[in-house]
Amino acid sequence: MKTTNEVVNEISVPAAGSEQEESNIRPHAILSEESLGSRATVPSPTAIIPGSDQTRIQRGKRVGIKELTNKINCINFQDTTVWINFKHPQYDQIISLDARPQPCLGEELECRWMRINGVHRKLPAYRFQSLVIPDGKRLLVVEPELLSLSDEGIRLRLPENSHEVSLRKTARYPCRGIRVQATQNSAVFEGLLLDFNAISFRVELTAVDPQTFDWIHPEHAIHLVIAAGGDVLYSGVCEIIRQSGDYSIGIFVLAPLKQKISRFERKEFRSHRQVLTPSPDIIFKHPFTGRRIELKVLDSSGAGFSVTEDRDASVLLPGMILPELELLFANGHRLKCRAQVIYRQELEDTPWVKCGLALLDMDGRDHVHLMAVLHQAQNPNTYLCNDIDVDALWDFFFEAGFIYPEKYVHIQKNKTEIKATYEKLYNLDSQIARHFIYQERGHILGHMSMLRFYANSWLIQHHAAKTSAGHKAGLMVLDQIGRMVTESHRLHSLHMKYIMCYYRPDNKFPRRVFGGAEHAIDDPRGCSIDCFAYMQFKPIQNDSGTSLNGWELTNTQPEDLSELAGFYAGGHDGLMLNALDLQPNQGAYDELFREYFRLGLKRVRQLLSLKDGDRLKAIVAINLSDFGLNLSDLTNCIKIFALDPDVFRRDRFESLLSMVCSRIGVEEIPVMLYPLIFVDEQRLPYDKLYNLWICSLQYSDPYLRYLKRLLRFI
Repeated sequence: MKTTNEVVNEISVPAAGSEQEESNIRPHAILSEESLGSRATVPSPTAIIPGSDQTRIQRGKRVGIKELTNKINCINFQDTTVWINFKHPQYDQIISLDARPQPCLGEELECRWMRINGVHRKLPAYRFQSLVIPDGKRLLVVEPELLSLSDEGIRLRLPENSHEVSLRKTARYPCRGIRVQATQNSAVFEGLLLDFNAISFRVELTAVDPQTFDWIHPEHAIHLVIAAGGDVLYSGVCEIIRQSGDYSIGIFVLAPLKQKISRFERKEFRSHRQVLTPSPDIIFKHPFTGRRIELKVLDSSGAGFSVTEDRDASVLLPGMILPELELLFANGHRLKCRAQVIYRQELEDTPWVKCGLALLDMDGRDHVHLMAVLHQAQNPNTYLCNDIDVDALWDFFFEAGFIYPEKYVHIQKNKTEIKATYEKLYNLDSQIARHFIYQERGHILGHMSMLRFYANSWLIQHHAAKTSAGHKAGLMVLDQIGRMVTESHRLHSLHMKYIMCYYRPDNKFPRRVFGGAEHAIDDPRGCSIDCFAYMQFKPIQNDSGTSLNGWELTNTQPEDLSELAGFYAGGHDGLMLNALDLQPNQGAYDELFREYFRLGLKRVRQLLSLKDGDRLKAIVAINLSDFGLNLSDLTNCIKIFALDPDVFRRDRFESLLSMVCSRIGVEEIPVMLYPLIFVDEQRLPYDKLYNLWICSLQYSDPYLRYLKRLLRFI
């Protein structure tokens, strides 16, 4: 006598030369405790077979023919399928065929096979048993009368009543067109994802000569990649729970080995989670099924959020990527992002699971809106990129002493242009500017702003606080920036790899904050300070600026920047060249310049090399922007990086600057000189010194640790 498996193989595997890949016969084992456990492959359509173990099956309500007809037509409308069950009278073996129901008026139903492959010729020893409609964790079981059976489909007469069967286990969800790749010990198999739930996948793999499924060791882990539309949706290591099939087509049930992944390096200072009231929802199309999913958010941060799911209908798997997800707030505001499921945690004594999602990317403007809500939830006096009365901001700048008499004399002749620039920076929806406000009862007490001025660097500027507020307001906006960079720097769209600022060495507060951070981090790869001499240069009248004593000024080449990098590494080896985009092949400016142009702002950059024959003497970095974009005009200046002290010899230096000013068409411009040792060596006069502080956000923990010590006074 043949075994049950032999019977299944004889029926479901076509003879040589037939269209094996077209077979849609799916053998199902008789339902048992094992098949209904947490690692079951599918909600079996054999749930009501006499003799099967039904201790974990619940019979549901009766379903009349009217309700049944509506369900069938819904399935037709959504282009999904039903199961047609056939049973072997001797071996108690069930096989199921996928079929698509046609529109139904309520008495007769026609279903067409998903593939035309001579089905009726493969069923000589089987008898029609039932129609099963899968619906998540439930099955709608129908026992109609068979009218006809053909290669194209089946005709049935529906009964007056059917009934539901409920399975107490995690629902499974069918998939279409989702490619998989399974790898074990360098053997790679391609295939399709058939269905899944939150704890396992069922995949169909194809063995291509000379492959055989003997290459897959059932006791070893297998690496699974799931992809669709060019996007990788899941990648992880799984254990093999069950496998079946023949020499060329194999069905595998795989369970992920991890219920938690680490997408990013673990940080000491992590995102602060806020419970918002009312809580937003997340809405997305499931990447495996295409079905719309809507879940309630438990808590949120600028780096991710957590949601709850029904444990038995969970659709989120750790490691799964959600390419398009929306956060929907009660006021109808929607924020779009790309996210990844990080963990799945069962909540004790509840029917729920908690899933954590990490933001992979989000549009900068959307992220500002999210962070603004979170900052307000934590402290109602803190504001991020809020609509602001710019006149009130100017009042604050003067009252706080940020604009002192000498600075005002410098900017007053351009005050109309500066006012227009600030209207754009503070009241337009911007990708390049962030401002942080601390205010009480409508009065601004502290302010800080950031500007994306380089490809991956943000410039902290305009830090001011009223002295009447003590240290609180100034430190609160500093804390806001710390929180912002913690929760933002991993998002590609923000281009936030470095934060930087200029400050005067004799200014006590920034020397303590930024200079103290550099000392605390004590690693130039994480934080560095470079000193520049600053002067306001105005070419001498009637000086054409053409005499460089045989030196030439040419466009900078990548090899020039490599030489500058070698010079810088020999003296300091900090972050300056990386942050200022002075490394070879660094800095993609098209997108950045487009954003400035969109806002009606000016942003020009040019690099020139000063050479004596083939010998590089200096790099001249020209940055032109609107006057007042930075009130000290450090974003509208010429920087000279000298590799030879003779560059700063007075006659040659003035000729060089006159030539540059003539090229760019300016009559007066700030100039910053590096290194300071060469300036002092040539006794070149300058107006003041500026320290350029730069912090790599890969080293955010030491910076935030130091900042936390400063904030202990709050």
